[in-house]
Amino acid sequence: MRESVHVYTMPDPKSITIINGPNLNLLGKREPGIYGSRGFESYLEELEKLYPDVVFHYFQSNVEGELVNALQRFGFESDGIILNPGGYTHTSVAIGDAIAAITSPVIEVHISNVHAREDFRKISHVSAKARGTISGLGLKGYELALKALLEVQF
Repeated sequence: MRESVHVYTMPDPKSITIINGPNLNLLGKREPGIYGSRGFESYLEELEKLYPDVVFHYFQSNVEGELVNALQRFGFESDGIILNPGGYTHTSVAIGDAIAAITSPVIEVHISNVHAREDFRKISHVSAKARGTISGLGLKGYELALKALLEVQF
């Protein structure tokens, strides 16, 4: 009788970059009624445990040009980018242009439901350039964006 041997090879690990914009360094302290009481670093540690086969890169800045630089730096080597541009969503043509210029798929994430807030937050210079947008689901939006980047062929 012949035995069959099944060899499972792990796929190449995926490289995912998370880029957070202004004031997101204050998560857990800033307006907890809107943004929750958990800091992002502890949430990122949880994601790393839940997805051990993913190589995460994390960048946060309050400076628009630094966010553009991070998009350009990671945007040709990462398998995907999760971007929360914060308040720059509504003002930064440069961030939208940087997304259009790179090859990595970008999922835009917002912790709060920007469409249920002030009118100026309904304007986005990012959404039209991103592959998708997740808004209003708290920090869970980052994991949902990660799942989309891992499971959907962009």
